[in-house]
Amino acid sequence: MGELEDRETDHITTDTQDQKCALVRECTATEGISGKDSLPSLNAVLKNPICKLYRFPTSDNKWMRIREQMAETTLSFHVPKELINLHIKEDMRRNQELKDLGELAPHWDNMRKSVIAHCDQMLSLYQDTLAELGKHTGSSFKSSCSKGEKTLEFIPINLHLQRMHVHSPRLKDALYDVITVGAPAAHFQGFKNGGLRKLLSKFEAERRNTGYQCIYYSPENTAKAKEVLSNINHLQPLISSHADLLLNSASQHSPDSLKNSLKMLSEKDRVWANVGKSLNCVIAMVDRLLEKDNTSDVKEGEKEPPAADCKVLPTGPQSDWYEQLYPLVITLKDCMGEVVTRAKQSMAFVLLQELACGLPQCLMLTLRRDIVFSQALAGLVCGFIIKLHTGLRDQGFLQQLHTVGLLVQYEGLLSTYSEEAGMLEDMAVGISDLQKVMFKVIEAKSEDFLPIITGRREHYIIEVQLPAKMFELLPQEIKEGKLLRMYPVLFNVGINEQQTLAERFGDTTLQENINQENLELLKEYYKLFTEKMPPDCLPHFQEQNDLKGLLENLHQNIQAKKRKNVEIMWLAATICRKLNGVRFTCCKSAKDRTSMSVTLEQCSILRDEHQLHKDFFIRALDCMRREGCRIENVLKNVKCRKYAFNMIQLMAFPKYYRPPEGTYGKADT
Repeated sequence: MGELEDRETDHITTDTQDQKCALVRECTATEGISGKDSLPSLNAVLKNPICKLYRFPTSDNKWMRIREQMAETTLSFHVPKELINLHIKEDMRRNQELKDLGELAPHWDNMRKSVIAHCDQMLSLYQDTLAELGKHTGSSFKSSCSKGEKTLEFIPINLHLQRMHVHSPRLKDALYDVITVGAPAAHFQGFKNGGLRKLLSKFEAERRNTGYQCIYYSPENTAKAKEVLSNINHLQPLISSHADLLLNSASQHSPDSLKNSLKMLSEKDRVWANVGKSLNCVIAMVDRLLEKDNTSDVKEGEKEPPAADCKVLPTGPQSDWYEQLYPLVITLKDCMGEVVTRAKQSMAFVLLQELACGLPQCLMLTLRRDIVFSQALAGLVCGFIIKLHTGLRDQGFLQQLHTVGLLVQYEGLLSTYSEEAGMLEDMAVGISDLQKVMFKVIEAKSEDFLPIITGRREHYIIEVQLPAKMFELLPQEIKEGKLLRMYPVLFNVGINEQQTLAERFGDTTLQENINQENLELLKEYYKLFTEKMPPDCLPHFQEQNDLKGLLENLHQNIQAKKRKNVEIMWLAATICRKLNGVRFTCCKSAKDRTSMSVTLEQCSILRDEHQLHKDFFIRALDCMRREGCRIENVLKNVKCRKYAFNMIQLMAFPKYYRPPEGTYGKADT
């Protein structure tokens, strides 16, 4: 590599018998994750970077240089705190809506009191949690040793950006990112009865079986009702705004403007009878005003017959349009307000019955789901921001982002045995719930570049802030606020000794079902991509047939049900990178198995994409595991440079997932 760069010192030569194997250097943390060109907007979310430099030989006896980096993120605490704050506001609104139902029959009133009492307990729990997290100002890391702490249960475990920057002698520089994080799961709640996937299914079955005790609304119908209410809440201010524009046009006595305002108003919402009737009155009056304005032979003071059900004032050539329309517009607004009030009351009553049928189990499931989702969302926001920064000058990626959406691929290494099966069930639901998240990119108005979260449990919008110069690089559609969709997929392959037990004496259908379900989701994303994007937007491929082949290969490997088939992991990761997606790697604590997977992926990329000399693949792999960022991650978590494996456990691991001698031995944490 020639002379040492600024702020770098010699760290170690990993193979004293062959200097060509690898030279590792360690950078000080002051340089930042982006190197010397670090951006304030990126440094606002990344902290405490660790950097290692390597030099490896290529197949043509040249040298490639690799910069491996790992950084914490302030989003580990920022996102959960924002989310809990939204939960508190949502739950306070819900309780108030229940109280606003007014006088109820004794049976329903007692039910309401019980629901509100339980909900107040949950609200208090969220408020206490938020207060505790408020004490962690500036924190950006939750260690694996803290995964069972109640006060930190909303915080993701060991969340980091893992980055590899490759400089090859004859190839273009390349950047490879993976987000590493402990599997989103409710560790403090425990897994005695399984995880969310099983618990939610059991809860719905029990509610159906006891439906005679209360009115049962299916999740689909409830979700649809909430969507209708959301649409009503969205339409009300629009209708009000268009009505005001109509009055403004009337006051200006402008026929063309009046027609346009009426057109916009009539396009929003005719589905409610009273609102539609009131709107018809407005339309009738506008027609009269325009007709009289264009008719010169109408006698002054002549009265027109009113439209059915419409009370109108007398009109004449000298009449003021504003005065004629004002009472009708007020009636329209009142009708719309009544619709919103009644809709909210109806939904509050549905919610009352929904909660009452499952107290307190329903609320405990909500808590568990909130915890898991919080951990998953923190990682997703980190991944999105990093991907946005790295792709700002890639017009193909930016077009894909607003036209199709972003693929987010999670690699799980959990077993389907004992507690880890419950963790996998939690993780599967948490990642699936990320589908209700959409992103919006906005121009930062201050030096605070942290993302802004809005919404409620059914739907969240994450506003990502960029400095003005970076914001200007975006396509017009994104700059205008188009919401960007996420497509999360999860593929899991257990690799440890517990998975051996599951395969021989237990059950692996959970893993099989998850992989099959997410394969279909991945195929759907690929179909959207091929339909909406031009072929030349596929990175690294000249033809889309190559991706088809990878998808078919993945399909065959999932169907094969082969034991510890890590080929599934490699294929899914490759497809994700080729489709400009965000990569995640997860195990129980993102410390040991995750380290083996990340380093294997990095060395495989160097071999397949950057001509790493085949005789040095294993040496490079051992070098990264012994001296690279991931052993530093172990030290951060458990204060010891030892992966938590023993020799017997490693005998059950696939060959390339085993660390070098001398780097393992401590019990798992």
